[in-house]
Amino acid sequence: MAEPQREWFEKDFYKVLGVAENASDKDITKAYRKLARELHPDKNPGDTAAEERFKEVSAAYDVVGDEEKRKRYDEVRRLGPMAGGFGGGGSAGFNVGFDDLSDLLGGFFGRGGGGNPPGFRSAQQRPQRGADLEADLALDFEDAVNGIETTIHLNDGDGPRDIKARIPPGVTTGKKIRLKGRGSPGRMGGPPGDLFIKVTVRDHHLFGRAGNDLTLEVPITFAEATLGADISVPTLDAGPVKMRIPPGTSSGKTFRLRGKGGSGDLLVTAVVAVPEELSDEQKAAVEAFAAASDDSPRTHLGV
Repeated sequence: MAEPQREWFEKDFYKVLGVAENASDKDITKAYRKLARELHPDKNPGDTAAEERFKEVSAAYDVVGDEEKRKRYDEVRRLGPMAGGFGGGGSAGFNVGFDDLSDLLGGFFGRGGGGNPPGFRSAQQRPQRGADLEADLALDFEDAVNGIETTIHLNDGDGPRDIKARIPPGVTTGKKIRLKGRGSPGRMGGPPGDLFIKVTVRDHHLFGRAGNDLTLEVPITFAEATLGADISVPTLDAGPVKMRIPPGTSSGKTFRLRGKGGSGDLLVTAVVAVPEELSDEQKAAVEAFAAASDDSPRTHLGV
């Protein structure tokens, strides 16, 4: 039995996520993603309270969102640090063995194992924390926006390992995600180190990002810019949507489609497309338009 975290006795992770103790895995994941989007630091810049709450929610999901950890967490909370006493005889429902109890209490009180008091141990005998590790992770654009559960493949001094990692929505290139206790194992009963995942997000062929929003350039014709038009634009995961180009739209004008950019908005920039070649009919129409236009867009330059 691995050492449980001290906070398992003290914190109700179900309450942190706002779900019942018998909630399904799907409901737990749904609650976590909703909170992660609301509390993400990119959406709440400078809000330390939201940042701390985000960390608390992530820590809770790291435990109850993992099937094996959740089983251990539920068992630890059911027993409690002093469940059943120490006398061994007759405590109802207390069915862990001596080794399990030693591991449980050793993790709670910080014991390093062995029979001698800590003051009599040499430096080599004292509990030592495991080393922190770092791993690189390349994500597709959609997975970075929406969040994903993936597997990190490690091959360090402890041999090859596969570690499940939950990447929260909205991560950006260069972001480091800390997985507590997923680094190298400790020695002499010491705690394990942490794993830091450095994220790189692949570019998307259509969309970009501006903070918590998505960006998109959409070409429009001269006629659409001048007369106005209703056009269709793509979204990342909700299919195409309609938007209105008002008459007289300048190239580079940006429109905000609220709620259409993943966890944020979609910023659509209209770019007037100038044809490289014209048919004789098109050329004649443009020349007629120019002849009928007396105003210059450069009068403010004084030339």
